Amino acid sequence: MATNTSQEYDSIIAICRALFIKKTSDYGTAWRILRPSSITDQIFIKAQRIRTLEEKKISKVGEDITSEYIGIVNYCLIAMMQLEMDSTEPNELEVQHVVLLFDQKLSATKELMFAKNHDYGEAWRDMRISSLTDLILMKILRVKQIEDNFGHTIASEGVAANYQDMLNYSVFALIKLGVK
Repeated sequence: MATNTSQEYDSIIAICRALFIKKTSDYGTAWRILRPSSITDQIFIKAQRIRTLEEKKISKVGEDITSEYIGIVNYCLIAMMQLEMDSTEPNELEVQHVVLLFDQKLSATKELMFAKNHDYGEAWRDMRISSLTDLILMKILRVKQIEDNFGHTIASEGVAANYQDMLNYSVFALIKLGVK
């Protein structure tokens, strides 16, 4: 079966972006109040729930892992936006401005995905979804360690690169789940 990663990626992102815009219209940019570490914890909660659902095979809340992966995509983009904003910027931002920032962060993240896909030969296509979940959890633990070290790293990529990887792993999982 022929694959078109760019098309599949864009299809998943369209779903995530539409939900992000609707929620921003409903709630505004209430997420601006969150510190980066709190956003990391939100991503952790979603990834941990996915892992629990993968292991227990039943949801008592009625939401499946698809919505959690979509949440991770959007929280990663929120985190990347928040990293570049400081406390002098208003908490409430115009929807159009936030969508522009969302698209900018997404574009850079998609470029990274293509570069890594080139080097790794789309290895993610042969991975289990549960492995993608575990990689997200590992990246979260890395981000938490970097945050606990006040952003200082010796030989590691920074926090934003880890958010980009988590976003891309989530998109891969959604593609593998057949989300349309």
